[in-house]
Amino acid sequence: MKRLLVTRRWVLASGAASAVAFVGPGARGQLRVDITRGLVEPIPIAVSPFAGDMPATADLGRSIADVAAADLERSGLFRRIDPRAYIQSPDELRGVPRFADWRQIDAQALVAGTVATAGSDRLVVEFRLFDVFAGTQMTGYRYELARDLWRRVAHRIADTVYERLTGEKGYFDTRIAYIAESGPPTARVKRLAVMDQDGANHRFLTDGRHLVLTPRFSPDGSRLAFLAYRGGTPGIFLHDFATGRQERLAAFEGMNFSPRFSPDGRSLLLTIAQGGNSDIFEYDLATRRLLRLTAHPAIDTSPSYSPDGARIVFNSDRGGRPHLYVMRRDGSDVQRISYGEGRYGSPVWSPRGDLVAFTNIKERQFHIGVMRPDGSGERLITRSYFDDGPVFAPNGRVILFAREDPATDARRLMTIDVTGYNLRELPTPLDASDPDWSPLLP
Repeated sequence: MKRLLVTRRWVLASGAASAVAFVGPGARGQLRVDITRGLVEPIPIAVSPFAGDMPATADLGRSIADVAAADLERSGLFRRIDPRAYIQSPDELRGVPRFADWRQIDAQALVAGTVATAGSDRLVVEFRLFDVFAGTQMTGYRYELARDLWRRVAHRIADTVYERLTGEKGYFDTRIAYIAESGPPTARVKRLAVMDQDGANHRFLTDGRHLVLTPRFSPDGSRLAFLAYRGGTPGIFLHDFATGRQERLAAFEGMNFSPRFSPDGRSLLLTIAQGGNSDIFEYDLATRRLLRLTAHPAIDTSPSYSPDGARIVFNSDRGGRPHLYVMRRDGSDVQRISYGEGRYGSPVWSPRGDLVAFTNIKERQFHIGVMRPDGSGERLITRSYFDDGPVFAPNGRVILFAREDPATDARRLMTIDVTGYNLRELPTPLDASDPDWSPLLP
């Protein structure tokens, strides 16, 4: 994996790129998207094809603009104005835009840029974001990159625009890992798969000869923990993206599953089933020390760290039916936080620390819900035949989960805003389950 090595000038090594910010006079535009309310009217934004220094770079300029615009539209906060309505050409936008032309088509924001060659396999991409009504430039960047990283730069541009106009970090330069499923219901083939958050660059990491489940990214996105049945027994494996190597952790007595990295990447939370009971353990990846955190006759499972690593949310039926509990990292001070109807499961802590997402089952319907870590403010934001496995985007704004269609038995990946709006399908080439969302790529 090519890494974007960030320094003061975002210098990109090993074929990656560099990015330098540049802003013009009056760069502090007043345009801002208010996302504190649940339902937001998408802001009309013009994303012009980037001008190129030759036909090939002009084609890339159109593709970069299209990918960035699609990212912004999927957020539900932006609506791209049809490029056929644009009055100025990409080459005319190399200078100061004629803001009156863009006001005429009701654009509130404008993204424009250029693409030029920098050697046989490198590009220079520049972009600028304008507040159309104020007639000012809000921000801009210059990137030097390997040609094959053009999609990543498009995502980076979308992240910058999103952050500048909403005040929140973007989440577009990221990956999705999931379990790709195929074959008849009685003989499903499950493969570990990874792709960009928009579905591009899809590839399989396992060949389907062994059952795999629950992939989980490390905090820096360099590794993936997952459960695999190899050699007749289940175990937790680590996939290294840089080398492609997969290794099994030390063998644990009993079935072990539900891995989840600590925020510093040094430990894994695991559920280990022994003697008909399941408890939660923490495994130190450096010392290979296994620490038991729960010792209860009930089933304790599905643990997830808080962003600061101080607490853990988990699922347990110690109260008679499955509910959500929070404990300190050492297993002490266990407190129940869910008190609603139905059964609760698959909790995950938001990267922002403000919410816990979960699955709730009641009245033969599945729901994805959110609540504060103290159990207050519970809201169910989806309802269907089968919804499961919620995970957060790295900015904590969007939730990804798996949904099953009872009419076709197809399993799909869906995204929804934490407010309960903007439900969308994330297309995958095969049925999909057990998703996880990476952090922003380095």
